[in-house]
Amino acid sequence: MEKSQLGFSFEAAQQPPQRHIWKVSDLVAKLRAGIEREFSDLWVEGEICDLRPAASGHIYFTLKDDEGQLTAVLFRRQASLLRFHPENGLHILLRGRLSLYEQRGQVQIVAEHLEPMGAGSLQLAFEQVKRRLEQEGLFDAERKKPLPAFPRCVGIVTSPSGAVIRDFITVVTRRHAALEILLYPALVQGEAAAAEVAKGIAYFNQTREVDLIVIARGGGSLEDLAPFNAEPLARAIAASELPVVSAVGHETDFTIADFVADLRAPTPSAAAELITAAQHRVEEHVEELSQRLSRAARYTVMQARERFSRVSIETALAHIRDGLGRRQQRVDEVGFRMETAWRALFHDRKQRLESLAAAVSRNDAAQRIRLFRERLDNFSSRLLRAQALANQNRRAALQSLERQLATLSPLAVLNRGYALVYSESGALLKRASEARPGELLSTRLASGAVESRITKITPEKAGQEKA
Repeated sequence: MEKSQLGFSFEAAQQPPQRHIWKVSDLVAKLRAGIEREFSDLWVEGEICDLRPAASGHIYFTLKDDEGQLTAVLFRRQASLLRFHPENGLHILLRGRLSLYEQRGQVQIVAEHLEPMGAGSLQLAFEQVKRRLEQEGLFDAERKKPLPAFPRCVGIVTSPSGAVIRDFITVVTRRHAALEILLYPALVQGEAAAAEVAKGIAYFNQTREVDLIVIARGGGSLEDLAPFNAEPLARAIAASELPVVSAVGHETDFTIADFVADLRAPTPSAAAELITAAQHRVEEHVEELSQRLSRAARYTVMQARERFSRVSIETALAHIRDGLGRRQQRVDEVGFRMETAWRALFHDRKQRLESLAAAVSRNDAAQRIRLFRERLDNFSSRLLRAQALANQNRRAALQSLERQLATLSPLAVLNRGYALVYSESGALLKRASEARPGELLSTRLASGAVESRITKITPEKAGQEKA
C-alpha cells in the first residue's frame, strides 16, 4: 500500500508542468487592461521634452525628471481645451491614466489635463501669445494707424447691457454731441467672446459706416479678460483696415488686445475722451476766441465812447463833412475813369464793327454769286464757240472722206458704162468660165439691176486669158 502510494507520487513528480502559451497580442491586451485598471487616475509631475505636435491635432511628448522618463500623449479634444501651448522644457503637473500602446508594447500616459508649475495657465498663455506676436512685429509702432481727428461715426464692440456702453455714450454726448455711435453687441466674457468681438471688427470693416472701432469692457480678473488675450482676436485687430482703440479693463489691466490695437485707452470712458479730444479742443478754442472777441469789442466800444466824449459837435460835423467830401471826390474820380474807359471801349468796339462790316461786304454772297455767274457765262460762250469750231472741222473732214470714198467706189465705174455681174449664189463673176449654162445671173448697172439666164458661154481667147 505504501509502495503503491510512493510509486504514484513518484510518477506524478516526474510529469512535466502544464504550459500556458500566450499570444503576444493577448498578453499585451491583458497587461493593458491591468495597467489601466490599476492606474486609471493619477497626477504626475515632470518636464516636457521631445514635443511633437501632429497634423491630426494630437500632441506627443516625453515627461521626464532627473531619473526617469515616460512617453505621453494628449489627444486633440483635450489639447483644444488648453489655455496655453505646451513647450519643451516646461515644468508641468499632468493628470491622466496609464495605458499600453499595443503596436510597440510601450507603456504611455494618456493626459487629460496639463497645468504649468509656478505661473498659472492663463498667465503662461498670455506670455506665450505676447512673445509670439511681438516677434512677428504686431506690436510695432510703425504699423499702428493714426486716429481721425474729427470722426463722424464711431463703432463700439461691447455688451449692450453693461455699464460700459452707458458711460461711453455719456462722455461722448457731453464732449461731442454730433458724434454718431454704432453698437455691435457682443459677449465680452466666456469662451465665445473672442470670436464675437472679432466678428464685430470684421463687420465694421466690411460696412465702412464708421471711421474707427472701439472694443471695450470693464475690469475683471485675468480669467475674465482672457478673451482679449486670445490670439485670433489679436490677429483680427491687426488685420483691421480701420483704426482700433482697445479700452479693456481698468488702468492697471493690460491685455494682448492693448498691445496690438492702434491706441490703448485705460478705461472705456478714457477712450471716449481720447476720441473726442480734437473736437473738444476745437470747441474750447472757439469758446476762448469768443470770450476774447467779446472782451475786445467791449474795450473798443469803451475807447470809442471816451473819444466821442472828448470831441465837440462842430468838430465832429466838420470831420463828417470832410469825410463826405473826400468820398464824393473819390466817387467823381471813379466816374471820370469809368467814362474814359467806356469811351475807349466804345471806340474799340466801333473799329471792330467796321472791320467786320468790311469783311462781310468782301464776302457778300450776292456779290460772289454775281462773279460766279459772269465766269459761268464766259465759260459757256467759250464752250459753244469751241463746239461750233469742232463741228465745222468734223464736217469738213467728213466731206473730204466722202469724196475719197466716192472716188474709190465701184459705183463710180458703173457711171462710165460698166456693170457688175453676180452668179445665182450671189458671187461676183470675174470670168466666163465661172458661169454655168442655164444659171440665172444678176447684173448691177449704174442705175438699177437686170436679171438674165445663160444660154451660151463663149470661151475667152487664150491670148486674152493670158493677158
